[in-house]
Amino acid sequence: MPEIILASGSRIRASLLENAGIDIRAIPADLDERAVEAPLLNGNATVEDIAAVLSEAKALEVSERERDALVIGADQMLEFEGERLTKPENMEAARRQLLALSAKTHQLHSAVAVVRNGETLWRHVSTASLTMRDLSPGFVGRYLADVGDEALSSVGAYQLEGRGIQLFEKIDGDYFTILGLPMLPLLSFLRDCGAIDG
Repeated sequence: MPEIILASGSRIRASLLENAGIDIRAIPADLDERAVEAPLLNGNATVEDIAAVLSEAKALEVSERERDALVIGADQMLEFEGERLTKPENMEAARRQLLALSAKTHQLHSAVAVVRNGETLWRHVSTASLTMRDLSPGFVGRYLADVGDEALSSVGAYQLEGRGIQLFEKIDGDYFTILGLPMLPLLSFLRDCGAIDG
């Protein structure tokens, strides 16, 4: 069976694969994501398209260095009212973002691609819709004080697997998609191609 590499430094994504019993090596992609995004943002690419392109670009970059390995690339984008939101730059931006999302629904698009020897073998995008409850400015301030800089490490200023769950009223979609790696379709592909025990 080929070596499996995760083209990411994400602790959550690595844990999801390891918890599923998959031996991986994590090698973050050396990629200027903003440069990859720029032509897409100037065109008619959807938020979903951008996530798909970035996941594939990450896997391709690592595949150039790690020949013969199966390289998994992943990316996640948050879409709110047709616009793409990025990770907040500071706590004030996180506060403004959470208040904007309050009592409204947004989408998380999680893309994954598998590449070997510079060739894309498979790609997939899953979407989850999340509705936040009506958040008071006071609650948002206390939440951000509790989670600290962790709020700046994700596109929505929350980690659903932690205190972020308290922000939500309703969730439609796969839990793994929300965490940033659509595990069920990925595992199905890895079984089908003989990379893991089927």
